[in-house]
Amino acid sequence: MKRYEKFADDIAELIRTGVLGPGQRVPSVRYASQTYGVSPSTVFQAYYLLERRGLIRARPRSGYFVNTHAPSPFSEPVVSEQVHESTEVDVSELVFSVLDSIKDPNTVPFGSAFPSPMLFPLPRLARSLASASREMDPRLVVTDMSPGNPQLRRQIALRYMVGGLMLPMEELLITNGALEALNLCLQAVTEPGDLVAIEAPAFYACLQVLERLKLKAVEIPVHPRDGIDLNALAQTLERYPIKACWTMTSFQNPMGATLPEAKKQALVELLRGHQVPLIEDDVYAELYYGQQAPKPAKAFDTEGLVMHCGSFAKSLAPGYRVGWVAAGRFAQKVERLKLMTSLCPSMPAQAAIADYLQHGGYDRHLRKLRYALEEQQSAMLAAIARYFPAQTRVSQPAGGYFLWLELPEQTDSLKLFQMALAQGISIAPGPIFSATQRFRNCIRLNYGSPWTEASEKAMETLGRIVRSF
Repeated sequence: MKRYEKFADDIAELIRTGVLGPGQRVPSVRYASQTYGVSPSTVFQAYYLLERRGLIRARPRSGYFVNTHAPSPFSEPVVSEQVHESTEVDVSELVFSVLDSIKDPNTVPFGSAFPSPMLFPLPRLARSLASASREMDPRLVVTDMSPGNPQLRRQIALRYMVGGLMLPMEELLITNGALEALNLCLQAVTEPGDLVAIEAPAFYACLQVLERLKLKAVEIPVHPRDGIDLNALAQTLERYPIKACWTMTSFQNPMGATLPEAKKQALVELLRGHQVPLIEDDVYAELYYGQQAPKPAKAFDTEGLVMHCGSFAKSLAPGYRVGWVAAGRFAQKVERLKLMTSLCPSMPAQAAIADYLQHGGYDRHLRKLRYALEEQQSAMLAAIARYFPAQTRVSQPAGGYFLWLELPEQTDSLKLFQMALAQGISIAPGPIFSATQRFRNCIRLNYGSPWTEASEKAMETLGRIVRSF
């Protein structure tokens, strides 16, 4: 990271945490240069970068000031402390109606689960794919089927090592995206009818997996800032025969919550005490806005009970369908289940990503992607402040690309979904994120696409519809 980028991140962190509030002046170029020991040109480059990200703006002959909409003026969504009884899951029809809504390219994709493909280095990936395909030893197509391309597994292990987690390459299994990894983990530790502790709200794909495997959900409340409620989880573990716990520990979908390191460690220790496996869905880990990548819960695993799942779909290559799992003590069982189902992901796709990780400038791409997402978050928060009712509550994640909105109580998000769709706007209504179809007055919005005039107009229309309830 260049010095101006690091300095820009330092200022962005002060803004994000509220140390520098809306409308406040940021340190002058001269003061910042003297205080932080950087050159004036470095300070200027940092401030230009923060301007592009929508966090500050220059005032003629006055200096630089925090954008009035940089930190959101909203309160956080209210957290329910209630643990809901175990229930069978039946949400697929509702989910499919939402997924169908984003197929039309003319629809504004606030309901999508993916960032815009325009943010990814697809031409550079294509060159890696062509190069890797030409150089691939035909014998490896058979020998590397499971656990996957060794160069790719090595590159993944190296990235964990740089982050302070020594993850044995032998434990890594390449999968058809993270969703297959998560499916395999659940199959390895449960039988039909078993109880699984999940988040509330939870990513709808989690609910669909439970539905397909005929598992029952026990919903644990999630705080919009620091994640799953450990007290509620502890009571649930005492009360029910929980067979697994599935949670997103960083930038949770849909809330955006991230467990602090101490809480991640406490989660692992709590589950270890009950010998309950943790299925850690960590697909958004690379999309952090600060200087430091969040540690996964896997970093605190001493007994192989954490089944850690990741993917390149959200950070690099959504169409390549390449994910992985480090399944701890369950690694062999997960690998055998995979051999009984899908054998392996595309070998050329694995080789292409391995080549890109080694030669393509992945970290440079990630910095650009994070800056773009943070800027787009600021734009969406500003639009919510302009167009939505004052009672609206909004999550304020430090990574990822989702906002969770709690709208005025009379709002019906399912009706809102239909009304917005009629105007060419897709949203994700709250009930698709709950086994019991709660969160009726909540929605998830995706800010993962470049902000345009159409985005702004869609937010204005959406706010007007919300006000009509």
